[in-house]
Amino acid sequence: MRIALVASSLALLNSTAFGQNAARSLVFEVASVKPSQSVVGPDANNRFAFVPAGITARNTTLKRLVAEAYRLQSQQVLGPSWLDQGEYDIDAKAAGPVGKEDLALMLRTLLSERFRLTHHSETKELRVYELVTDKSGPKIHAIKEGETPPIGAGLHFHGDLRQFADLLAIQLTILLPDDPGRPGRAGGAPVPVLDKTGLPGTYDFSVDIKPEPGSDMFALWQEVLRDKLGLRLYSRRSEMDVLVVDSADRVPTAN
Repeated sequence: MRIALVASSLALLNSTAFGQNAARSLVFEVASVKPSQSVVGPDANNRFAFVPAGITARNTTLKRLVAEAYRLQSQQVLGPSWLDQGEYDIDAKAAGPVGKEDLALMLRTLLSERFRLTHHSETKELRVYELVTDKSGPKIHAIKEGETPPIGAGLHFHGDLRQFADLLAIQLTILLPDDPGRPGRAGGAPVPVLDKTGLPGTYDFSVDIKPEPGSDMFALWQEVLRDKLGLRLYSRRSEMDVLVVDSADRVPTAN
């Protein structure tokens, strides 16, 4: 009986230690979180990347950070308007190489600690665009490890297609001024673009899109998606899970 008790006690201690180690593994060893020195605006591509031992972000909104932490499209994150206005730089490193799913869990903890983020989930019926592969198949491929694709003219994108769908949602809101010498600016509430391609991996490509005043941005992008990328958009209404931010600090706690 004593041997059984000792064995069970050791098992309990081992399981407790394992739980503590698992909990520690889901926290970054070191993390710098601070407001960006300059703001680039909503029509720029929020620069966010998972790397083997952490994450880096430049001029990234809190909405984008929440979306990455919970693996959602950016437009599935609802809350105060400033969530998509303030921009932050983050450098966070784990003790060693960590998978993307665990890095996302670490980011959740970081947002809770530094922004005091609280939230709840809901389901809403929304008008959405679904990004799918064209019937002829995709014309892009995921980059391989160590591959450095050439940067072409026009809009350059690097990331997964979920991130591209979010960038596309912003691009579709760009209003073109009558003066061709002035750049277009993103405006209005974006219609969510959901990645339904089923294509995994990281992509790196450029799209040379040159809209003229009066252009229909949806029709223009539909043509580019089909001809250059082998993708297309479908419009529909859909029940969508959303994450609602109840509260968060606009200024993160000090590093």
